[in-house]
Amino acid sequence: MFNSIKLNSRLAAAAFGALAIGTVAFADSAAAAPLPMFPFILTPPTQTVQPPVQSMPQVQEEDRAVEMPARFRRQTVSYATREAPGTIIIDTPNTYLYYVLGNGQALRYGIGVGRDGFTWSGIQSVSRKAEWPDWTPPPEMIARQPYLPRHMAGGPGNPLGARAMYLGGTIYRIHGTNAPDTIGKRVSSGCIRMTNEDVTDLYSRVNIGTKVIVLPMTERSADLGSAVR
Repeated sequence: MFNSIKLNSRLAAAAFGALAIGTVAFADSAAAAPLPMFPFILTPPTQTVQPPVQSMPQVQEEDRAVEMPARFRRQTVSYATREAPGTIIIDTPNTYLYYVLGNGQALRYGIGVGRDGFTWSGIQSVSRKAEWPDWTPPPEMIARQPYLPRHMAGGPGNPLGARAMYLGGTIYRIHGTNAPDTIGKRVSSGCIRMTNEDVTDLYSRVNIGTKVIVLPMTERSADLGSAVR
């Protein structure tokens, strides 16, 4: 009996010692192991970089690159007419546009007009105005030139240039051009083209409803307008 108790005590002590050693080993292991990383990595918020705003270039730059003949430069001239001030008269055969000032004077601009077979005449009015207009070639033009784009956003490369004034319900416009060397020539499909600088000046003077008289190719103006000195 006494021997049995001693044996049981020894077993208990051995078990206790093993448990203590295991506890110390666990504690040492836990202390040596690195702490788990925080599951989320905080980073500073991403800054959105806005693209630089691109403004349209000054309209005068490309016009200065082409030396205009003196007669096509914008100028105030003597011009006898019964039309009211503010009227636009397009002298097709002489490639001039007159903006009537009154008192026998007008502003004269050089223009490009329709090529052979594409000139027209009549009386219209300005029905709409647009700055850096989009260009959507009409079906008639696409039928003749199927390679043309179906739509082109406004901008320096757009053939309508810096400004456009639409004439009535027609397909014709008075507009700018990215080809100022065509002023004084017969090259368009019926539209009246001006340098970007000149069309911007005219645009600032014209209102919706402005009367526009387009003279026929066969009719030369009796008074071509002499420059005011």
